[in-house]
Amino acid sequence: MAKYLVIVESPAKVKTIKKFLGSNYEVIASQGHVRDLPKSTMGIDVENDYEPKYITIRGKGDVVSALRKETKKAEKIYLATDPDREGEAISWHLYETLKLQDKKVYRITFNEITKNAVKESLKNAREINMNLVDAQQARRILDRMVGYRISPLLWAKVKRGLSAGRVQSVTLRMICDREDEINAFIPKEYWTLGAKFNIEGEKNPLVASFYGTKDAKMELTSKEDVEKIEKALKGAKFEILDVKTGKRTIKSPLPFTTSTMQQEANKTLGFATAKTMRIAQQLYEGVEVKGEGTVAFISYLRTDSTRVSDEAKAMAEQYITAKYGKEYCITEEKTKKDEKRIQDAHEAIRPTDINRTPESVKNILSRDQYRLYQLIWKRFTASRMAASVFETVAVRIIAKDYIFRVSASKIAFDGYRSVYASDDDEKAENNALLNSITEKTKVTFGEFDAEQHFTQPPAHFTESTLVRAMEEQGIGRPSTYAPTISTIMGRHYVLKEEKNLYVSELGEVVNRLMKESFPSIVDTEFTANMEALLDKVEEGTVNWKTIIRNFYPDLDEAVREAEENLDKIKVQDEESDEICELCGRKMVYKYGPHGRFLACPGFPECRNTKTILIRIGVSCPKCGKDIVERKTKKGRRYYGCEGAPDCDFMIWQKPVDLKCPKCGNVLVNKGNHLVCATQECGYSQEKP
Repeated sequence: MAKYLVIVESPAKVKTIKKFLGSNYEVIASQGHVRDLPKSTMGIDVENDYEPKYITIRGKGDVVSALRKETKKAEKIYLATDPDREGEAISWHLYETLKLQDKKVYRITFNEITKNAVKESLKNAREINMNLVDAQQARRILDRMVGYRISPLLWAKVKRGLSAGRVQSVTLRMICDREDEINAFIPKEYWTLGAKFNIEGEKNPLVASFYGTKDAKMELTSKEDVEKIEKALKGAKFEILDVKTGKRTIKSPLPFTTSTMQQEANKTLGFATAKTMRIAQQLYEGVEVKGEGTVAFISYLRTDSTRVSDEAKAMAEQYITAKYGKEYCITEEKTKKDEKRIQDAHEAIRPTDINRTPESVKNILSRDQYRLYQLIWKRFTASRMAASVFETVAVRIIAKDYIFRVSASKIAFDGYRSVYASDDDEKAENNALLNSITEKTKVTFGEFDAEQHFTQPPAHFTESTLVRAMEEQGIGRPSTYAPTISTIMGRHYVLKEEKNLYVSELGEVVNRLMKESFPSIVDTEFTANMEALLDKVEEGTVNWKTIIRNFYPDLDEAVREAEENLDKIKVQDEESDEICELCGRKMVYKYGPHGRFLACPGFPECRNTKTILIRIGVSCPKCGKDIVERKTKKGRRYYGCEGAPDCDFMIWQKPVDLKCPKCGNVLVNKGNHLVCATQECGYSQEKP
């Protein structure tokens, strides 16, 4: 019979860890938290020094009973919940709920679910770290106080179903502030001036850009500025001032943290932050591999550390040397710039085995799992590789003290770029003409090319840039980015179109109310300072109750004041162009569990509702009505006639407003081609 019991969070880990530990160990899952603050009340005894009132989570009774049964049989109990604050808190809640005070109880953590990591964790078993637990308790209680005191106020003053949160409210403000910046932006005119030069013995001209004078760069803000320079240089003699060659080294990127993984997955794969975390969790917990059982593919996914274990470094060096050569191995260690305090018990996100290349596991993983794993694998491998080296050449051309410049670069040593190059990486700008130019080369002026431009407003946030901004300003922690963004979108405070995030009218109302009544809650500096205080609780230098005692009285006073002084705010429903066929009113947009829909504003007299039809500007080939975008019950997008069910036309690919010249059916988008919707027809043409 098993003598030792290991309690993990997820059932997905049970089989794998049991396989590593053998018959002396029983492994069982708590399935996350077993106790929490009650849903029906705030659950914090304000009169009794803010003591939390924890209860067993509804529906977890059977899990707790099964855990108790196993703990009674075990000689030793190992609490192996996730290696972060929340995991530490879950271990403590298990200890308290299962009444393990008289048992031999140990806390173990592992950064990856591999045999070595799990066995090593048993050798380094320790007590529960109450500083970590208290930091998590403080976060949970602060969030609960904000949510349970301010949300009812929003219900009373705006409408039911709204919520406020300590991190979500300040994130909403960041998006609103960006929207205000964009709306207030006034474009400024500026010009660029290029010049074409003929090079002795060369067919193609050399194009250089105006820089300024020998002494300083000049800004061209109007057409008059450009004409003044063109006039001054009319008939002037141009010559090469200097040719400078050099080398530029670009260091390999750091391995992924939670934040950078979410940003890169959003930019390159189009994954929402919540989707990235869901798939990363699957890769961390393990995927079934034929002949091996469940195999974990990546290390722990919630981390703000870029540290890598010595074992992983050695494995990477061995792989890179064998595959690319010794010169491709990293020569100096890098650290995160401007590094704030990080939870350095973790490592960066990396593959558990670098030899498990993306190509070798492509048939094992789902498409999305493969794409995310490939991104993580490439980034980690690149992070252990040598810098890329560019050869550069810069030419300055002068006439009457005015300077034009042109430069180019080419890769001398690809280094890490042989594995990974992101959109942010510098591109090589090869200009073959520059290789043959010296200071004695004769140039003759050809023509000017002036262009007018206007400065652009700040870009709307995407999920990727919002996560970066949250990290830079110290808002939230790795585990909170995805749920925070999901919450503000789920509450319809923020809408996503293409990749951009826009504030809804409801979001503007909630943000305005929060700024007026609870300015500190939506202050980025205040929220960042609160995170820093939670870090100090983790270090053991600040008592967690002190933070609560200082926070709650001000919050309570602000809520009472808002209840008395705030007027009820009416949020007008957004009107559509759709006319209700039952009563003739213009229908309005409403939100339901499955997203937006159209409803008659005459409710309850008129209860007409409709699905929102997204017209794509293409007519149905069967009946001539509009083709609209629709979704199946499972959420898959398709295109069908708005006359359904009377007309049964439907198609999976998006059609275009062109007819097939062979059979007359619509053409649809497929990659770089337009193809006939009728498969048997076979007509195809390149996209114009």
